[in-house]
Amino acid sequence: MTTANPNPSNITYLPTHLCTEVTPQCPVEHSIYGYYPSIGGNAFFVGFFFMAAAFQLYAGIRYKTWTYLVAMFLGCVDQALGYIGRAILHNNPFDSVGFEIQICCLILGPAFNSAAIYLVLKHITLCFGPEYSRIPPRWYTYIFITGDLISLVIQAIGGGIAATSLSDEARQAVGDHLMMAGIAFQVVTLAFFATAATWYIRRRRQAPEPLSSEAAGFLRSPKFRAFAVGFAAAFTAILIRCVYRIVEMAGGWGNEIMQNEASFIALDGCMVSFATLIQTVLHPGWCFPRLSSAYTPPPNRTSTSGMRSAPGETIEMYKEGESGFPDDHA
Repeated sequence: MTTANPNPSNITYLPTHLCTEVTPQCPVEHSIYGYYPSIGGNAFFVGFFFMAAAFQLYAGIRYKTWTYLVAMFLGCVDQALGYIGRAILHNNPFDSVGFEIQICCLILGPAFNSAAIYLVLKHITLCFGPEYSRIPPRWYTYIFITGDLISLVIQAIGGGIAATSLSDEARQAVGDHLMMAGIAFQVVTLAFFATAATWYIRRRRQAPEPLSSEAAGFLRSPKFRAFAVGFAAAFTAILIRCVYRIVEMAGGWGNEIMQNEASFIALDGCMVSFATLIQTVLHPGWCFPRLSSAYTPPPNRTSTSGMRSAPGETIEMYKEGESGFPDDHA
């Protein structure tokens, strides 16, 4: 169905699914996003995420944090490809290939950041005392990574349906709802993770038993403290991004929020970039090497100072080439 423009030129607009490029009959305002995506902003994100991917590859191999490497490397590459798709849309907002690339990649990417965050909690509980966790440490990985995979699958199916249904509004709506459901599931998983982490920290702080020398050494380390605060900030950034995406998609394709590039850059691009920057600069290889398959824990001696202070003795934080906890990936 066509729509007549009431202006003096009496231009007749084509339906969006028939538009292949910007013309008087297909103005940019009638594209799904309603604007030419910023080439400068998208080029920055492409460069940033590819650089982060390269650094993750180097650090992951250097420090043998294999599972963390896989999660972060895939997330960075996925985000870079998504912004390449948006750069393609700068040249032609109706380009179906660019739209399909960016909708699939940018929806899925942050789930990999979440997976990297989930890996940390297991090793924190193993270090500071697994007996204070209501959930067996090995189950943290199984529960939260499984939740992440479920959300990824739902989002991937929804993104695939939406990206290939530009001429079928009903089918596109199904894809939109599936993507929202997948992101909502991711938010639920994040909330469950936050609850489990808070619960563990509270129980450990209230416990009268002293810390092991390993835990005390980590606790007094400025690098580990920065790592803990940074990962909490990264978690918050991913959560903000997920909530924004649900709100963005709730209004359907081409809604006012979806057509606001500034909010997208601030609440999606910047949030995921911020989380990735923290997860890269505060890499566990040098901030919390217990994730490394080459890590060797020190002798299991205890500190008498509890959670709020640490003894003066030093411990060996990382010993390359020796095997200790080969289950960084588990």
